[in-house]
Amino acid sequence: MTDTETRSGSGTSAVSGAEIVLDAVTKHYPGQRDPAVDRVSMTIPAGEIVVLVGPSGCGKTTTMRMINRLIEPSSGTITIDGRDAASMNPDQLRRGIGYSIQQAGLFPHLTVAKNVATVPGLIGWDRKRIAERTDEMLDLVGLDPDTYRGRYPRQLSGGQQQRVGVARALAADPPVLLMDEPFGAVDPITRGLLQDELLRLQGELGKTIVFVTHDFTEAVKLGDRIAVLGNQSRILQYDTPAAILAEPADDTVAGFVGAGASLKQLTLTRVRDVELGQCPTATENEPVEVLRSALADKDWPWALVLDQQRRPLRWVSSEHLAHAQSLRGIGTPIGEPLSLQSTLQDALEALLSDQTANAVVTGKRGEYAGLISIDTLVAHLSALRAEHGTGRAATDDTP
Repeated sequence: MTDTETRSGSGTSAVSGAEIVLDAVTKHYPGQRDPAVDRVSMTIPAGEIVVLVGPSGCGKTTTMRMINRLIEPSSGTITIDGRDAASMNPDQLRRGIGYSIQQAGLFPHLTVAKNVATVPGLIGWDRKRIAERTDEMLDLVGLDPDTYRGRYPRQLSGGQQQRVGVARALAADPPVLLMDEPFGAVDPITRGLLQDELLRLQGELGKTIVFVTHDFTEAVKLGDRIAVLGNQSRILQYDTPAAILAEPADDTVAGFVGAGASLKQLTLTRVRDVELGQCPTATENEPVEVLRSALADKDWPWALVLDQQRRPLRWVSSEHLAHAQSLRGIGTPIGEPLSLQSTLQDALEALLSDQTANAVVTGKRGEYAGLISIDTLVAHLSALRAEHGTGRAATDDTP
């Protein structure tokens, strides 16, 4: 397969994914009058994240599992990179498609390293190549190989297990990754971080990802395209998140969008796409006077103390600094920082819980990148209203 290139908010990235085409795909279980999936046709472009969203029992997971033949279609055709999936050996087909599920689905009796190495081992890679790839994948998903390769799943948090699950799914470098509600069993904060991590990985790898969820907000955040499904996986609307938010195809789709479509527009913009603010900063080993002077000169109520790698640690005010002899240990710990992959919806949630009315943004290695304030969000929504002044999203519930 020849790599192509795709444009994203973070620049140009290589596409290593494969196009998937479903043509009149149907699944009819014996003894049931109606098919579980009825004549679904759609094209999933190479290198994109396509999200299947719909109510429980509508057939979205069944549709996804027919792609790797965990469920065999009753009729219709599925092609992957131009090849008919039905003509391929099912085991070979599945080894060439990554698969990530809720609660990770790790083998509890195997270490993290052996879990990640599962598919490379099955397809005959040698030990050295497997070991190198395992460490590469753990590093890619933000887990230090020296720390985690020898641990067992029970020794990991839910978020860490999901990261290992994604590493395992990507270990053999498949062009296609299927994800069945992979973040549904973790807490909201961890879920947001895992979503950001998936977007970062996709920016680097350019896989074709089919992602199943019942959460429309998650679909808007992650999807290049969203397929809103009704009963029997009938496609009610298949379009970009922006198009679905602006013009739902019918009342059923509008019900998925729900109230607050204008606020959901915040999910379409990444933190990296807006101008970040700045505040006075100093590392822990710098003199206290550096921040005292900065707060006085710029009339800022807060400053940030950073570590030696310029990772943000604590907010400090003039009161904190008044009698301090050192920047070590003083101030108020910051909340969970935003990443450049975070959405403005994530920023709004962070702002609502931050006493400084500013959300801290960090770069790829956790270094301080800037701030987002409520003024940033108001300006963005105002621009959207001006751009879509006559659209449904601009008139639903935003004053």
